[in-house]
Amino acid sequence: MTPEEIADRIAIDDLMTRYVDAIDTKNWDLLDTVFAPDAILDYSTSGGPDAKGPYPQIKEWLQGALAVFSLTQHMIGKSAVELNGDTAQCRTIFHNPMILPVDETGRYNPEGKGQSVFVVGGWYMDTCKKTPDGWRIVHKYEQQAFMSGDFPEGFAVPETE
Repeated sequence: MTPEEIADRIAIDDLMTRYVDAIDTKNWDLLDTVFAPDAILDYSTSGGPDAKGPYPQIKEWLQGALAVFSLTQHMIGKSAVELNGDTAQCRTIFHNPMILPVDETGRYNPEGKGQSVFVVGGWYMDTCKKTPDGWRIVHKYEQQAFMSGDFPEGFAVPETE
């Protein structure tokens, strides 16, 4: 590998870390340093038909869909990266415990002090491009492999507008 290829791989690894940091901290502005403005995102395997589209629309969808969780903790593995000049195909495994607040009866309650935990796992399939601002994701597809655990009683998946 050339020094430039090594640097690109490190930058792509940082990009993937920045993505999960933005999601888990709900720092939505940080996502603007992850995705190209014209990126296409597809979370339809876990979020339904409203979870696929252009970045600005899906950024808004993510904010609403993830607002109900008191905690998410994405753990990612090293990405398999195929570099091709200024583009790269990446496959990154993820494991994501997610917590919904519940009351003392185990029923979903945004003010509840208890926790209902479920785990989602799969792969992020990303097409990345080197831009003047650094590497950015231009296409993201979340390939969900499993979900373990149940939603608590009284929980409804938030509707998008």
